[in-house]
Amino acid sequence: MRNPDHEAIDGPTRSCILTRDRAPQHALVRLVLGPDGQVYPDVRAKAPGRGAWIGVTRGELEQALPKGRLRGALARAFKSNDVQVSDTLPAAIQAALEKNALDRLGLEARAGTLLTGAERIENAARSGQLRALYHAADASADGARKLAQAWRVGSEREGSDLKGLVLALPRPILSLALGRENVVHIGVTDRAAADRLGEALGRWLHFIGPDPIPAPCETASQGASAPGPDRMPTAVTMNEEFE
Repeated sequence: MRNPDHEAIDGPTRSCILTRDRAPQHALVRLVLGPDGQVYPDVRAKAPGRGAWIGVTRGELEQALPKGRLRGALARAFKSNDVQVSDTLPAAIQAALEKNALDRLGLEARAGTLLTGAERIENAARSGQLRALYHAADASADGARKLAQAWRVGSEREGSDLKGLVLALPRPILSLALGRENVVHIGVTDRAAADRLGEALGRWLHFIGPDPIPAPCETASQGASAPGPDRMPTAVTMNEEFE
């Protein structure tokens, strides 16, 4: 996760132990060393003790494993030669990031900051209230396109490529996470909630890369394929840039 333009970054920053690039702490994944010498993901950065941070994708992490680069970087970060890196670490990180993203969706649903149902979302979009838009992996292209058009109209951005983000989750999983039936599309009208979701979902989608997402939307930036390594994808939200 690189910052080639050396632009200012708000909030705490950390360096990825593999690339040495700096990024906001919330965009990286923290790793910790257990008492058994094994390395574990700490995606919420709550575990005590020294941590090591990574900002690479799962594919890049898996490439670093057999070459010993990851273990060497971790040994230096933890200042210990007693570091054991399991081959299952990338899968464990992905599972932890997905759970964190689903937990965030559930929290926002219980707080009442999410909209479900195409009609409700379309009305919010056309009235200029929509801040973020998400689709299940098995949502229809027509449904996603219709909501995207309503969002562009309501935000006075007709002719732009503004549209929602396709998640690597089918509707049964989204429905379970939100505690609602048949969740196909998710709209967010609260700016702070959109920011929180953008961080959780963006970090997860960056790590898993493009392959697990069978996106119905036409453009790569909406989840069909991830951006290059210089930029972590974030959930598409409306902010001052679009206002």
